Amino acid sequence: MDQETPSPAAIQAIVHRGVPLAAAWGVEVVASEGGTATCRLPWREDLLRPGGTVSGPALMGLADVAMWAALLGVTGGRDESLTTSLTIHFLRRLAPGPVLAEARLLRRGRLIVGEVLIRSEASEEIAAHVTTQWAAVSPSARPSR
Repeated sequence: MDQETPSPAAIQAIVHRGVPLAAAWGVEVVASEGGTATCRLPWREDLLRPGGTVSGPALMGLADVAMWAALLGVTGGRDESLTTSLTIHFLRRLAPGPVLAEARLLRRGRLIVGEVLIRSEASEEIAAHVTTQWAAVSPSARPSR
């Protein structure tokens, strides 16, 4: 059963604690509601690749975090599911500036399937299309260490 949706600020705090790299990059959770989330990656020169575009690893990390934000939004902020696959199709270079990742859950169950569209904040043109699959792990089902 779905839980009450935490605020984007609450989800962002969970993401930053759970994925310190997202905090270091300054990833923001702009919105999260009904199995969707939008995350923003500020423009950072240290995330560029030769040619002046945002690197693939940065975009993959942003997509993964955005999908987790969508999951956190429907699980009351309690989710320890694990990414099992992530496929990204780079469609075009991103214009200089912040990047948005718009995630949506397509299927929830033991396996979770989602999609993320990545674009420049200044454009509606999709720069990358991501499909991802996660294994559902309930917080109480994780083995203790």
